Amino acid sequence: MNTYNPVWNLDTIFKGGSESSEFLSYVQNLELNLQNLNEKLESFQSSELSTLLQAVQEVMKQVKEASAFVSCLQAQDVTDKKAGEWRGKITTLFARFQTLLTKLDEHLLSIEDQEWRSLLDQNELRELTFVLNERKERAAEKLSLELESLILDLGVDGYHGWSQMYDTITGKISIPYEENGEVEQLSIGQAANKMSHPDRNVRQTIFSEWEKAWEESGDLISHTLNHLAGFRLSTYKSRGWDEVLKEPLFINRMQKETLDTMWAVIEKHKPTFVEFLNKKAKLLNIDQMSWYDLDAPIATATSTVSYQEGADFILKQFARFGPKMTEFSRKAFDESWIEAEDRKGKRPGGFCTSFPEKKESRIFMTYSGTASNISTLAHELGHAFHQHVMNDLDQLNQRYAMNVAETASTFAEMIVADAAVKNAESEEEKLALLEDKIQRSVALFMNIHARFLFETSFYEERKKGTVSQARLNELMENAQKEAYHHSLSEYHPTFWASKLHFHITGVPFYNFPYTFGYLFSLGIYARALEVGSEFEEQYISLLRDTGRMTVEELAQKHLGVDLTKPDFWEKAIGLSIQDVHDFLEMTK
Repeated sequence: MNTYNPVWNLDTIFKGGSESSEFLSYVQNLELNLQNLNEKLESFQSSELSTLLQAVQEVMKQVKEASAFVSCLQAQDVTDKKAGEWRGKITTLFARFQTLLTKLDEHLLSIEDQEWRSLLDQNELRELTFVLNERKERAAEKLSLELESLILDLGVDGYHGWSQMYDTITGKISIPYEENGEVEQLSIGQAANKMSHPDRNVRQTIFSEWEKAWEESGDLISHTLNHLAGFRLSTYKSRGWDEVLKEPLFINRMQKETLDTMWAVIEKHKPTFVEFLNKKAKLLNIDQMSWYDLDAPIATATSTVSYQEGADFILKQFARFGPKMTEFSRKAFDESWIEAEDRKGKRPGGFCTSFPEKKESRIFMTYSGTASNISTLAHELGHAFHQHVMNDLDQLNQRYAMNVAETASTFAEMIVADAAVKNAESEEEKLALLEDKIQRSVALFMNIHARFLFETSFYEERKKGTVSQARLNELMENAQKEAYHHSLSEYHPTFWASKLHFHITGVPFYNFPYTFGYLFSLGIYARALEVGSEFEEQYISLLRDTGRMTVEELAQKHLGVDLTKPDFWEKAIGLSIQDVHDFLEMTK
């Protein structure tokens, strides 16, 4: 049996880390290619559209490759100043590329309908019909090339600059934790892992210090959030967009009707999850759940699992679904694509990023052996597998939306979680695993809903002016109370500061796609249970289409369902409801 290294290998991408001479040469070549692409766009002829798109996609690959590498460098060591310099450089090059894409869109917009249809009928462009039509339609809703280019240029030091400032502020935050008479300064990621400690006093102490730390930095972070949102709103206003959800819905290729139907079905079934929280409080011997109790384990024996054991467990469960995802995941472990070591200096959270030229992915997380860590690892492997099955497609057809990206990851999580419950060796283990599974449902139906409600109300208030730190706390707490149906005794008002997702510029409203992905994957998982092991090929076909159709079309083609109607969502949430019923039955 192979021994898996919990530290990733970046040298196979670019040798030498942030001081890599290979990477320096790569970026210099990227700059030349951006210049050449600009010249091609300046002398554009519609008859040469196919050749131009090939050049665009090659540069797109390089930009992604460079950006992914820098993301990895910054994540593994928040003190790496050279990596921070590289981030500034790559952000500038990314903005230049976005400007070139805006030029491309302007050209697409100028092509008359009859010629456009004729061009799309060519063999080499037929596969790109959906994405090219989408680009053309979206371009029609934007400002002129000059103004859109100006917005992108200003965004480097404005919009994206505020997001990078957030990273700088949070990189300096540490949480004091006393153990055996000694005070240790924990990173944000390490402190977050303590929230699932079996001792309530530990959770309460960590949460108190956690709130204090974010409150102290809240004055600075409230500036970054306000300015980031202000830039976004000013851009929308210039384009004549009144609805703040217009861009996130467009990015996620979904209709508002689908989003509203999904939240309505969730809201209808929330009392079941409140019942679960109340039962969990009794099992923990407390009157009412607090925010810091949400991840508390209910099992008395809470052993941790080594990284090696966690990896073997995931591979074993994936093997029950199909060979292709199993083989791919084993390759990721064997070739050290995963940064999981529990050490100081890493950024919080987890992510998966892909290198389109190397056709490899890298996964980042902090693994401390909990059931939740195993879920996160399976989740990120799901992302990596999604990219893997699309690697042979055109770059433009690989640009899938966040909501369907979360489908692949949560589907992988579900395989592991469901199989773990079914194969538990004792009643206590089964209960602990079932509870962990339900916790994910609570997080995606309640925590994510709180984020959505907060951002919705925050953006409405931000339209009228800057929102104070105190008001942000108030909006956050109100959103949490509504989302959790007032079922907790204490909330997390500084969550707007501690949650990275509110400060990411790449995707506005970085919340509801998680819930969509989770429920969509539950629906797919229900289908997988019906079909059996043959379903893996159908699943791969669905994933391969995620970059070239709307989610409504995707669901209709591969599942035969209408996402704007409640039926699919009711069936999907039924699996989570059953988990709660099983839990309540076991804990009578």
